[in-house]
Amino acid sequence: MTNEFLAFAPISAAPAVDPARALLDEMMARVGVDGLAAALGDAGLLAQVDQHAAAVRDALHHAGREVDAEGLAAYAKSVAAAAQRMGRPLPQPGHAYLSGSAWLAAEWHLMRLVAVCMIAESAGLL
Repeated sequence: MTNEFLAFAPISAAPAVDPARALLDEMMARVGVDGLAAALGDAGLLAQVDQHAAAVRDALHHAGREVDAEGLAAYAKSVAAAAQRMGRPLPQPGHAYLSGSAWLAAEWHLMRLVAVCMIAESAGLL
C-alpha cells in the first residue's frame, strides 16, 4: 500500500545547515553587526576589538583548535553560555549598542563575541 502524497513529496534541494556557521551568523546578528559598525567609526574601539581578536586566536591555539568556523563557534558558544550563567544574556538581534562610546564601556563577553565576528568575517566564514 503506497501513499500517493509520498510519491510527490518534494525533496529539499537546500544544502544542509552547517551548525557552526549558523551559530556565527547568530552572533553576527546579535552583536557583530552593531559592534563592528561602531568599531569602524572609532579607532579606539577598533583597537580594543583587535586586542580581543588576538586573545581569541591565542585561546583557540592553546586549546588545540583551528581558527575556523567550528573553532570560532565553539569559543562563541562557551562565552555566550558563561554570560547566560552569570545573568548577562546576549542582546536580541538589532538590540545591541549602537554608539562607539557604549561599546567602549561594553562588558567583556560582548567585546569577545564582536571579536569572534570580526575574525569570522575577515576569514570569509560568514
